[in-house]
Amino acid sequence: MSTPGLWCVVPAAGRGLRVGGDRPKQYLPIAGRLLIEHTLDRLARHPGIAGLMVVLSPGDELWPGLSSLRGKPVQTTAGGAERCDSVLAGLRALSPGVGEAEHVLVHDAARPCVRLDDISRLIELAGAGEGGLLGAPLRDTLKRADEVGRSALTEPRDRRWRAFTPQMFRRGALSEALREASRRGVTVSDEAMAMELAGHAPLLVEGAEDNIKVTTAADFALAEFLLGRTAPADEE
Repeated sequence: MSTPGLWCVVPAAGRGLRVGGDRPKQYLPIAGRLLIEHTLDRLARHPGIAGLMVVLSPGDELWPGLSSLRGKPVQTTAGGAERCDSVLAGLRALSPGVGEAEHVLVHDAARPCVRLDDISRLIELAGAGEGGLLGAPLRDTLKRADEVGRSALTEPRDRRWRAFTPQMFRRGALSEALREASRRGVTVSDEAMAMELAGHAPLLVEGAEDNIKVTTAADFALAEFLLGRTAPADEE
């Protein structure tokens, strides 16, 4: 790739206790390593990523202390109560050498199976404009439930997408969009939502649907299988 490299912010300050256990899910073992180590190593393998900014909970004592991966710097900073607060903290902590007009990536700590060619496609297509995100068109039939959990109606799935990460936007524009959402009292669920509220239309870049977010205990078994299946083809 011809790009000199992008920094990737990885929010990892969430508690993520739905999977059970006494620690956040990013610090649970999977395939011989911590979940977060798999994610960071996968990102560090990409030739277009220059460094990683990991956003941790204040006083996090479980962080394994990584300072580099595959010859690339791994830096940390303290995050906030919500994901959007942590992403903004990560953007602020980046070196001044990362200009306001430069693109940065944001990737979930619990998505260890992202494919390198999908990251390349995102950088190529979304980097030509204001930015965008990986995702996949919704293919399942979509139902809306009533208050007792019965199917009340079928929602149209035309033009509906599932949102993945990485998401990629210019550092300055994303920072301002996140600050503006906070000023308006809106808790955004991802970076693209903040950009949408700010009047932007992020590009949707289709990626592999095995870029799963590990959320439940069952997801760990699936992610372990996917890591074994995808890692060899992704290695540089």
